[in-house]
Amino acid sequence: MILRGLSKYRDTGLLLLRILIGLSFLAHGLPKLMEGPDLWIKLGKSMQFVGVGSYPIFWGLMASLSESVGGFLFLIGFAFRPACLFLLTTMTVATIMHFHTTPGSFWEKWEVASHATELGSLFLSLLLIGPGKFSVDRD
Repeated sequence: MILRGLSKYRDTGLLLLRILIGLSFLAHGLPKLMEGPDLWIKLGKSMQFVGVGSYPIFWGLMASLSESVGGFLFLIGFAFRPACLFLLTTMTVATIMHFHTTPGSFWEKWEVASHATELGSLFLSLLLIGPGKFSVDRD
């Protein structure tokens, strides 16, 4: 089949994926990091949906760092698997929060939570796959 030949571009595909998703997370995470404690508290309150109600400013800062610093590490492929783990954790909390706070049926909740769920699936998969040879970690 003609598409089988594309497998030789696996590492190029991983590089493109890392660059595009990494830039996206930098674009979302840096403003959250720069916004400061008021936003961090709001973000950190999402932890109540996984049973952690204390220190929302800390958890909000951690989420902001995961998205910004984790997005950068993801992009360059350095400390790639730990970055994927932090980003997966952030997306898992976001998914759970969306399911708890969105009114309506399962499908209405899913519509809101699907983006975080899809990104969490991506980070889980790449945690297992690795960054590819065009990365600082060079798997």
